[in-house]
Amino acid sequence: MASAMLVFPAQLHAKPSADVPAQLQTKIDEAASVCAELDGGKFAMEDAAIQRVDLDGDGDEDWALNESGFACSTAASMYGGTGGTMAHFLVDGTLASMLTRGWGMAKLGPHAVLLADVHGSQCDGINPTPCVTASVWDAESKTWRSTGASWE
Repeated sequence: MASAMLVFPAQLHAKPSADVPAQLQTKIDEAASVCAELDGGKFAMEDAAIQRVDLDGDGDEDWALNESGFACSTAASMYGGTGGTMAHFLVDGTLASMLTRGWGMAKLGPHAVLLADVHGSQCDGINPTPCVTASVWDAESKTWRSTGASWE
């Protein structure tokens, strides 16, 4: 029987923005621009919005950017709402994004597994319907893999 060990986002560490890869910096710049366009809003980003974590299980830290750490002075819900906020994951130069209410990592057998709390509509429900997705990084095809398992 396989066992899972969760690594909660609070245990991840923030990385100074000076070292942020261009793909993530583009996301930050776009968010700041949208904020400024809305009545001259002032953009702010928590240091913890940028995290380093081993997403693919290769022992090297990858990058995550959580828009839940963004704020705009002229729009409280600009970067998220009841459905969640965008999280961006950068692995091996490939950027993938997901609307999530939170995420964490687990180890399952040989796999590093990205667990995400997602909107209930992804489980044929509505907003409050509990729904989680589990994904693993496929290094060969440079994509995230997950399934909608069939339950009997």
